[in-house]
Amino acid sequence: MTGAELLLKTLTELGVDTIFGYPGGSALPIYDALYSNKKIRHIRTVHEQGAAHAADGYARTSGKVGVVLSTSGPGATNLVTGIANAYMDSIPMVAFTGQVSLDLLGRDSFQEVDITGVTLPITKHNFLIRDKRDIVKKVKEAFFIAKNGRPGPVLVDLPKDVMMQEIIEDEIRKDFNGFIDTFSSKLNANKKFGNLTEKAAEMIMQAKRPVIYVGGGIISSDACDELLQLAERINAPVTTTLMGITGFPSDSPLSLGMLGMHGTAYANMAVTHCDLLLALGARFDDRVTGNVARFAPKAKIIHVDIDPAELGKNVNIDLGIKGDVKHFLKELLSILPSKQHDEWLKTVIDWKKSYPLKYCDKGLKPQYVVEEICRQTGGNAVIATEVGQHQMWAAQYYKFKEKRTFVSSGGLGTMGFGLPAALGAKLGRPEKPVFNIAGDGSFEMNCHELITAARYNIPVITVIFNNRSLGMVRQWQELFFSERYSHSLMDGVDADYVKLAEACGVKGYCVSEKSQLSKAIEEAMAIHAPAVIDVKIDPKENVMPMVPAGKAIDEMLGI
Repeated sequence: MTGAELLLKTLTELGVDTIFGYPGGSALPIYDALYSNKKIRHIRTVHEQGAAHAADGYARTSGKVGVVLSTSGPGATNLVTGIANAYMDSIPMVAFTGQVSLDLLGRDSFQEVDITGVTLPITKHNFLIRDKRDIVKKVKEAFFIAKNGRPGPVLVDLPKDVMMQEIIEDEIRKDFNGFIDTFSSKLNANKKFGNLTEKAAEMIMQAKRPVIYVGGGIISSDACDELLQLAERINAPVTTTLMGITGFPSDSPLSLGMLGMHGTAYANMAVTHCDLLLALGARFDDRVTGNVARFAPKAKIIHVDIDPAELGKNVNIDLGIKGDVKHFLKELLSILPSKQHDEWLKTVIDWKKSYPLKYCDKGLKPQYVVEEICRQTGGNAVIATEVGQHQMWAAQYYKFKEKRTFVSSGGLGTMGFGLPAALGAKLGRPEKPVFNIAGDGSFEMNCHELITAARYNIPVITVIFNNRSLGMVRQWQELFFSERYSHSLMDGVDADYVKLAEACGVKGYCVSEKSQLSKAIEEAMAIHAPAVIDVKIDPKENVMPMVPAGKAIDEMLGI
């Protein structure tokens, strides 16, 4: 077989059933092998960035490693934003890039880019495969690295001549488990935490006002059940980051929702006044902490994370524990007795009553749109988002019931992420209705992926919060730049997104009145095909609460 055929056989052995990509010269041997491959579905997006985001969305909902494939040069560089996005949010992805032949490397050849050098800061690891005998070994190592420890993207660069060379499979399938065994032993070193678990239990039992703070690590470690057990056992409220939203049931009386810049007021108040903060799989991002010097000022902090580099990086902690969150929680639950915090929970309940999420229900408000989507889906849809105001409204007002059902760009804040990610999410969870909640500015960045949705009949519903502006930019300019709306308003041509959708082969709906919304969502869900709903929301609506930059998280606007 050829190197390309061996590559695909190896991917099949690894359980890969879907690849997102775009063909080109240096990747042609791989695409030729795909022509006769019946086990792997290939989705050709309109742009390589869309392919990377689709692989990301697929990974987030399925729990598998997302796979993306491009050619060399501009094809590879078009993946960079998607790779960086996965890196910031710790999403397992393997990116395969075609490369010019070995004899052309370093000669500024046509469509040659040193993509391993370009992506070095935004990958967990990357490989340039120079020898056909390394294909199986390096590919399996790439998947192991992407999935294990703190998940993240790995890039594998594949020179064209290596992919075309003929290989006798039996000659190269030697034992390659040495690396994986060594790496695995390092990862599993902290399956037992010894006196660290006992110390954490002691601190928890001494606390009178505990709060559990969880990030995306609670989902990637599959520790949601253990988290619920812990919260109920010690009667402690739970707050999440944007990435951790589906890690704890929103209908639990212990749920505080999201904290931070646009978090709930009661989550921010609880963290500010707690005497113990148990951080699980979270990295104390600046959007969470606000003014670090005034974050959780009364609390002792326990921080559990798979990545030791995160322990104490952004905030001072009292107890740092390196390890998998699921392993830690299982060990903690085995020794931790139950405890009640009735007085503390009463205070939290009072905050919930005094500072609820709220909005003026006059006209067609974006918060209402999210609530209507939630009502019609019963909280059981996968919600993907672009980046901006609509993203925060989705996080605040959709009541998620299941893990891996929120797909959003957290760390990198990538506009244009939502639509292609939603396509990948739908292929990862085909049994779920999938909505992409978008702003008009973000939607325009990768709206061409509607063509992909139509070509493959991927039934994703994009709901555009059309406020004729770059909403979050406009909000900041209103509040902090004296209403000097520099290049944030969509002046001039008012794009017709319904016509754009129809031109791409997608059904479009326009909603300008509150009374039209319910029917549009209902019809879009009934057709089982891609759809766009253009919703004309109030252009002056702002996301509240909001913590201004440099302020403590209890110094909120709009409560």
